[in-house]
Amino acid sequence: MPETPTMPETPTRRIQVNLSGQTAIVTGASRGIGKEIALALGKSGARVACVARNEEKLQATVDEIAAASGSAEAFPLNVTDSAAVQQLVEKINDDWGKVDIVVNNAGITRDTLLPRMSDEEWDDVIATNLRSVFLFSRAAMQAMMRKRYGRIINISSVSGIMGNPGQANYSASKAGIIGFTQTVAREIAKRKVTVNAICPGFVATEMTDALGPVVQDEVKKRVPAKRLGQAEEIADAVLYLASESGSYITGQVLVIDGGLTA
Repeated sequence: MPETPTMPETPTRRIQVNLSGQTAIVTGASRGIGKEIALALGKSGARVACVARNEEKLQATVDEIAAASGSAEAFPLNVTDSAAVQQLVEKINDDWGKVDIVVNNAGITRDTLLPRMSDEEWDDVIATNLRSVFLFSRAAMQAMMRKRYGRIINISSVSGIMGNPGQANYSASKAGIIGFTQTVAREIAKRKVTVNAICPGFVATEMTDALGPVVQDEVKKRVPAKRLGQAEEIADAVLYLASESGSYITGQVLVIDGGLTA
């Protein structure tokens, strides 16, 4: 019998779009999905403002974009600070001339079952994961509406759709992002600004690495595709939504989970 061809575990061909002349803000750009999104935007020609708390890791992202002949700058920032967010967006608009794309990706977890969850564990997750989306979107959309162009892409999670034990705070924040996305999309669609959400499933990042191989194997059994997603696959979706091809897509929730919630 002829041998069955061995397929690669993940696709090797990446989506290609031209974002030359555009500027982008990516929160949580120091690691994981956010870093891959920043790299993808930078390699596609966009000038990228990389935002996160960890300055050292953030600079590593910027250096990697520069090594790929892209343009980026690091902006260490507390994404829950309203005044700081407003000042940063105004600075980028002033110094770079505009903000075309905002990717709200910053997120943290503080997992524990609800009876043991502290006020701080609830508040920290809601503030970082949901309040930051509100702050950056509000700050950026005014200029976007004036120039009648913009892309706001919010990174939610399948936990915001199906819930996950021990993640009441995280799931609530991610579900909130979905409702926020759909509402704001309706508010500003006539100004040619799109607002969409992406819901990744289990993606191979530092967070999933911390689960260990045994738990990861159990996760893979639950996923119809029988593997973890790759951060690059989430970045591909961002590129499409950020491109001209995504101009008629708004208020949508794109689930990328290998069939987990199908």
